[in-house]
Amino acid sequence: MLKEGKILLGKANEKDVFIVPSQMNRHGLITGASGTGKTVTAKVIAEALSELGVPSVIADVKGDLTGMMNKGNQEGINGRLESMGIADYEVRSFPVHFFDIYREYGAPIRASIQEMGPLLISRILDLTDAQQGILNIIFKVAEEMELEIIDLKDLQAMASYVGEHAKEYTLKYGNVSKQSVGAIQRKLLELEDQGGANFFGMPELDINTFMDKQDGLGYMNIIECSKLFHHPLLYSTFLYWMLEEIYKALPEVGDLDQPKLVFFFDEAHLLFNNANRQLMEKIEQTVKLIRSKGVGVFFISQSPGDIPNSVLAQLSNRIQHSLRAYTPAEIKVCKMAAESFRENPELNVVELISNMKTGTALVSCLQEDGSPAIVEQTKILPPKSSMEIADLTMVTNYARTDSALVEYWSDVDPMSAYESIDDIRYQDEQEKLQEEETKRLAKEQERLEKQRAKEKTFNERLARKASNKLQTELVNMFAKTAKKAIKNWLK
Repeated sequence: MLKEGKILLGKANEKDVFIVPSQMNRHGLITGASGTGKTVTAKVIAEALSELGVPSVIADVKGDLTGMMNKGNQEGINGRLESMGIADYEVRSFPVHFFDIYREYGAPIRASIQEMGPLLISRILDLTDAQQGILNIIFKVAEEMELEIIDLKDLQAMASYVGEHAKEYTLKYGNVSKQSVGAIQRKLLELEDQGGANFFGMPELDINTFMDKQDGLGYMNIIECSKLFHHPLLYSTFLYWMLEEIYKALPEVGDLDQPKLVFFFDEAHLLFNNANRQLMEKIEQTVKLIRSKGVGVFFISQSPGDIPNSVLAQLSNRIQHSLRAYTPAEIKVCKMAAESFRENPELNVVELISNMKTGTALVSCLQEDGSPAIVEQTKILPPKSSMEIADLTMVTNYARTDSALVEYWSDVDPMSAYESIDDIRYQDEQEKLQEEETKRLAKEQERLEKQRAKEKTFNERLARKASNKLQTELVNMFAKTAKKAIKNWLK
C-alpha cells in the first residue's frame, strides 16, 4: 500500500511503518522461521512496488505466489485491516509474467553456457578446484577455435575433444587429466538428468522483458522454482546469474526517487553454501555495485546467520519475523539479530524476536536521510492479491498467451561447438593423414637419396678400380716394351 509516496508495510500500534522507495537500492533482508510470514511480507512489498510502477523479480519456491494474478478475498482481510485501523484498502490483481525453466507453468528461461562462464558452471556442477581448472581450459580452447558453447551438448562435445587432445593441451596449458575430463562429462550427464538441458540454450533472456508495465503498474516476474529448488546448486546459481545479467544489462543511474527493479532472492542461504572464495567475491561485488543501476535486492532466508557478514553489511532494510531459539546456537543467533537493529527503548527485542505471532515482524528500514529507523514491532499488512495458489492450468494458459513471452517458447539451435566438432575432427584426421603421408614421402625421398648416394659411391669405386687396373696394365705393358727395346738394342 502506498501512503505519502512511501510503501506502508504495516503498523506498530498506531504508528505507520514505511519502506522508503528511494532507499530500496540499499537492499534488504527478510528473515524468520518457516511459517512466520516471510512470503506474505515479500508479496506486500512487491504489490506496493507494482503500484509505484516498479517491476520486481520473485523466486517462487513454494508455488504460492501465483495468486498475484487474481484478486484477494476482501472479506477475508477486513478483520485484520480493522484491527490495524486501515481503511480504503481494496483487493486487486496485478500484472504478472510467469517463467519456469521446466516449461510447465511459465515461459522457459535460457542462458548460454558461454555467457554464464566457467565459474558459475563449475558451481552448478560442483567441481573440484582441479576440475574447474580443466573447465577453464575447455572454454579457452573453444575460444581459440572460435566455437560457441551454447548448450550442454556443446560443452560435452568440447570436453570430449579436449580429452582426445589431452597431451597436446597439457603441453600448452598445464596438466589436462583425462580422468578429470571424464569426471566433468559425468557431472554434465547428471545435470542433464536433472533437467539442466532446459536451462541452457537460445534464445537467451532479455532483461528488458522484466521491465514491462501495464496501465502504470510494474510487472511481477514470478520465477516458478518449486521443482528447480530440488537441485539447490542449479537453483541458487540460476538466480545469481539472473542478478548478474540484470547488472550487466542496465545502465548506471545513481540514486533515484524509486528503484528501477527489485529482486527477491528466496532461500538465499543456498547461494552462499560451499561457495568458494572466487564466487563469494563475485557475489559481494555484484550486490555492492548493482545499487548504482537502480536495483534493489532483498534476500529472504530463515536466519540472518545464513548470510555472510560481508553481504549482510550491505542489506540496510531489515525485516525480522520470529526466530526459533531452542539450542544455545539458535539463542546466540537471536541475540545477534536483535543487536543488529537500531535500539528502541520501548521494546525488549531479544525477548520479542522469538515470541512474535505469524504476520508480525521487527522492522527497521532506512529513512529518507539514509539513517536506519528505530526498530518497531510491526503488524504486516495483508496482500491485496489472492493468497491462494492459482489454478495451474490457468497459470500455464496465461503464460502461453502472454504476448511478451511468445519468443521464449520456441527453441533456437544455432551452429555451435556440437555441430562443428565433427567437421573439425574430420579436418584433424585429414591433416593427420596428410602429415603421415608427408612424413612417408619424406622418408621415401630420404631412402631414395641414400640409395642413390650408395649407388654413386659403388659406381665410383668400380670406376676407380677399373682405372687403377688400366693404369697397372699400361705400366706393365710399358715396362715390357721398354725391356724388349733395351734387349734388342744391346744385341
